Amino acid sequence: MSMSKRPEKAKPVLAAERAAAEVAAARTGAVRTGAGQGVTLMPDPLDEDLMVLNMGPQHPSTHGVLRLLLELEGETVRTVKPDVGYLHTGIEKTSEYKTFTQDIVMYDRLDYLAPMSNNLVYCLAVEKLMEVDVPPRAQYLRVLLVELTRLASHLVWLGTHALDLAAMSVFLYCFREREIILDIFEMVSGARMMSSYFRIGGLHDDVPAHFNEAVQNILNIMPARIDEYEGLLTKNPIFQERTQGVGVISPQQAIAWGVTGPSLRGSGFNWDLRKAQPYSSYQDFQFDVPLGSHGDVYDRYLVRIEEMRQSVKIVQQALDRMPDGPVITSNRKVSPPPRHELADSMESLIHHFKLWTEGFKAPEGEIYMGIESPRGEVGVYLQGNGTAKPGRVHFRAPSFANLQAMPGMCKGAMVADLVAIIGSIDIVLGDVDR
Repeated sequence: MSMSKRPEKAKPVLAAERAAAEVAAARTGAVRTGAGQGVTLMPDPLDEDLMVLNMGPQHPSTHGVLRLLLELEGETVRTVKPDVGYLHTGIEKTSEYKTFTQDIVMYDRLDYLAPMSNNLVYCLAVEKLMEVDVPPRAQYLRVLLVELTRLASHLVWLGTHALDLAAMSVFLYCFREREIILDIFEMVSGARMMSSYFRIGGLHDDVPAHFNEAVQNILNIMPARIDEYEGLLTKNPIFQERTQGVGVISPQQAIAWGVTGPSLRGSGFNWDLRKAQPYSSYQDFQFDVPLGSHGDVYDRYLVRIEEMRQSVKIVQQALDRMPDGPVITSNRKVSPPPRHELADSMESLIHHFKLWTEGFKAPEGEIYMGIESPRGEVGVYLQGNGTAKPGRVHFRAPSFANLQAMPGMCKGAMVADLVAIIGSIDIVLGDVDR
């Protein structure tokens, strides 16, 4: 896979050039912006052609409590500055005061549209630190469930993105299918969204009897439903007018800003952790990585539509080739004894009690683990300090990294285009403001 070159760094501004620019600014009534990377002259804030406007932090069209500080020249966006901080939860700091197992329930609340993805990357990180093996059946079930999560997340994205652009029907249709997927999550975990079903070393329990039938039902439905969504949008002239050539970002710019996921692949850069750095048995599955060619809102839409089809393909393979066996590791350092031992063995009962009240101790060390979530690379930096609680947990949140590319994508766009651009990068504010 050929790697695209990174953009050249901006040349440093010499002191003489900076002084000359400041003199010119004083003469023309302009002000200097930028710090060290270059000098940009912009009109005096009193210029009647320049308007500073707040967009947000109300929820509609910003997909969360996000405030955008806009500088407008008429209807044209000159600069945009994302302002986060309204939803801060302190989850990463709270993680240091709970055991490794207790921490799992908090990460459903970060990217609350892809909770199983957050649970998976955290469990993989602890397993990497502890050197814990996961049974094949648990690995396949994890893949199946996170791909259903990708489908459910993309359905929310597609429905809300279309609604932002005044397409009401698509929103209703997408949530119709999402409800079926949430029924499956409820079947396996008892919860529709905050499932906390994954465990360090595997899963909480095996799937119920009618699981395969329920999954096959959604697999039978989805291909025709995806075609239905495309029939409403892909060749719709209004949708094309609102999305083609809007919010363009080149592969070099996307890489420089740390953009990942469909937003990066929409610019034509082939990078998917499921292929590049396979985890949880993804190397056993056949699927394609869809790529765009223009890097605009429309290409990001097409990439996610095709990703939904590929997720259906992966889930079908997992269902057809599902191995038998346990769904939790036999490593007693992290997994409790089987229930049938508790009635006969005092040692097993004591171990079970201590494991759930005190937790297991992780060795000293630090690791990083990343996976491909619906929004891009979600990663966990984890420190072990020899105790039952992590010394540090930090999430590399894809929504946060993708959001920082907004100024480049929005420059020169119209105010109405901002709504389409925000929707196209598929941010979740719980993922941004942790």
